Amino acid sequence: MTHEFKTIIETAEASRKKGIASVLASVVDLDGSSYRRPGVRMLILETGDMVGAVSGGCVEKDILLQSESVFENGDAKLMTYDGRYRLGCEGVLYILIEKYDPDKGFIAVFNKALEQRNSFEVHSQYIKKEGVFPGLGSSVKFGKEQFFLSKQNDVDGQPDLSTFKQNMPPCFKMVIIGAEHDAVQLCKLAAYTGWEVSIIAGVSEAKSIKDFPGAKILHAVTPEQIPTDGIDEETAIILMTHNFANDLRYLVALKDTKPCYIGLLGPAKRRDDLMSQFMEYCPDVKLGFLENIHGPAGINIGSETPQEIAISIVSEILSIVRSQEPVSLSNKTGRIH
Repeated sequence: MTHEFKTIIETAEASRKKGIASVLASVVDLDGSSYRRPGVRMLILETGDMVGAVSGGCVEKDILLQSESVFENGDAKLMTYDGRYRLGCEGVLYILIEKYDPDKGFIAVFNKALEQRNSFEVHSQYIKKEGVFPGLGSSVKFGKEQFFLSKQNDVDGQPDLSTFKQNMPPCFKMVIIGAEHDAVQLCKLAAYTGWEVSIIAGVSEAKSIKDFPGAKILHAVTPEQIPTDGIDEETAIILMTHNFANDLRYLVALKDTKPCYIGLLGPAKRRDDLMSQFMEYCPDVKLGFLENIHGPAGINIGSETPQEIAISIVSEILSIVRSQEPVSLSNKTGRIH
């Protein structure tokens, strides 16, 4: 969710510099079920362009129409969308629409939080009624600092406001250790998923950032020089150098980090040999580090090509991060989410 919010804010700021106003639409509540859950957002520019989506495409046209009055007078409003009658879905969406006009200093603090990989919160004040009401709007909290994203009206006389609170962790990051063709395919998919991607290549490899579409940065370093400061619980690491000795050296260099996932490419026997030698070098490594190592990386979907293997790996990471057991949705009972 953080990467979607980041894209929206970046687009809104770029548009504002061009003199183009924008409106933010946020799903703040839901009765029943829907394609996506509360916390999803989209941005509507006064040119009619839209960034992001709050559904599979069925609600967006109505939001565009509802945003016209917000562009005109700047007053935030609450709209509802009843999918039970229009789409055969089971839910009623409550969507807050507000003009993007943040407090001074917001963007600098926002960018700093992203750079330093600090969490923040988005709070949206709303009421489960259609219309314009005092106090509607969203704010972003960075620790003790709070910035409003839109003009806030006096809340006196409107005691029934609810608050939707959403924690925004650092943008999810993937560190790909390896620079062969399969690493390029994994980089493309991870970037398309919205993850920040870093590439670790060997010092002797003639590779540049241009070889990895979607990557944010490339480091050409020895295993012992790998930058570890930015590796946190919102980071997945894939070891895919196709060199046993190098994979071992990188794993040793990473032993004091706390990523949520470390994937090892190759068969189970290679994993067992790698872990056996790793334990000889690092007998005191923490159990939590070992528990986050997964090899062979990926879930069993019959992957054969580099692109399919990338899908398998990204799917496994998502299942672990979201605490889900991979299963066909047709065999799942109850709600999808």
